[in-house]
Amino acid sequence: MSLCVYCKQRKGKRLCPALSRSICSACCGEHRLTRITCPDSCVYLDSGSDYQQRRLAEQFMPTRQNFYRDLAELGGDKAVALFNLIEVVTFSYFAGRHDGQDAEIVAAIQALRRTLSPLHVPSAPTPVFAGHLKKEYEVFRKENPQQIADLSDAPEVLDRVVTFVSDFSGKDFQSQRFLSGLLGYVKTYHPQLADHLRKKRESGHIILPGQSFMPPPVPETYAHGPRL
Repeated sequence: MSLCVYCKQRKGKRLCPALSRSICSACCGEHRLTRITCPDSCVYLDSGSDYQQRRLAEQFMPTRQNFYRDLAELGGDKAVALFNLIEVVTFSYFAGRHDGQDAEIVAAIQALRRTLSPLHVPSAPTPVFAGHLKKEYEVFRKENPQQIADLSDAPEVLDRVVTFVSDFSGKDFQSQRFLSGLLGYVKTYHPQLADHLRKKRESGHIILPGQSFMPPPVPETYAHGPRL
């Protein structure tokens, strides 16, 4: 059996379709989708991503709990609702995809923050997910103006959210740690909600927490988030 094409130390027990060589399971798990451009047809992609998401979900849950507590103290239910909307939109957009990165989420939140700032800040063209998040926020605020943070307090809430996402993500430029933790958390602790959001995304419906098509949340004593 040949050595791993990546580390050249361990035995390569998997045939990597991207590298056309054998790779060890450790390097496959560590470098997939970041340093290795994995095709969607790779048989190890889904199983590896699911395992990583479940593992990170356990770390994400208490961190999320503490953050929701901080948001509630900062801005009450409106601040919590804003972050909950970001979570729901992020999950529905990236569920089933393998190419999402935390940097996209941070960039989208920062773009929304600039939109809500009283000062006009020129910026580069809006990335796709950033435009999607902005649209969802505007629709929700129009339909539920009294339920979510607005121009007066949303910028500070979004600054806190950017810090939270960045801290959990870590320093790797291509990190998926926050995204994997969020996806794993919803799939593990709210499987019915996860299925519901995926179906709504596939059918083209806008995902808005609190509207009638949302299923009732699973009761949880450890989190302040009302819907995830």
